[in-house]
Amino acid sequence: MTQDLASYKSSKGLVDTTDPEVDKPIYRKPGFDGNVTTLGDMEELISAFLKKTREAKGLSRADIAPMLGLSTPVYGRYERAFSKMTVTRMIHLCEILGFTPIDMIFEAAPHLWGRTQEEAEDRLTLDRIVRKLPSDATHDLIRLLRRMTADDNPI
Repeated sequence: MTQDLASYKSSKGLVDTTDPEVDKPIYRKPGFDGNVTTLGDMEELISAFLKKTREAKGLSRADIAPMLGLSTPVYGRYERAFSKMTVTRMIHLCEILGFTPIDMIFEAAPHLWGRTQEEAEDRLTLDRIVRKLPSDATHDLIRLLRRMTADDNPI
């Protein structure tokens, strides 16, 4: 391993780990508790999010499946973590169920949003608030944030 690669892994907080779904060692970022969530466990979290979101809309699997061009049993595989979702399928589900990819990914990997659960939840809350802002307010917020994070204005 080159020194540059070792430095990169270290700078990203990546650790050498194993996963039941991968036959070789992989590098992952640990969660808030210091443990690495398995890929299978992340699939379960994504599936639970999908089911919870669908049910909150008052829709059945039979309602959703045809909108995706799928049979009900095939769609059900996503909610049971039997089938892995492609990014394009996730985008299609976002369109139908009204969530964003960030909402789904956060359920499986909140540690990507901050060093603590609280920080991660704050960042997700901020994202949700910003999504609801009118266009002119978004533009003003961008200008404000750029001034706050300028090189001569350290955070």
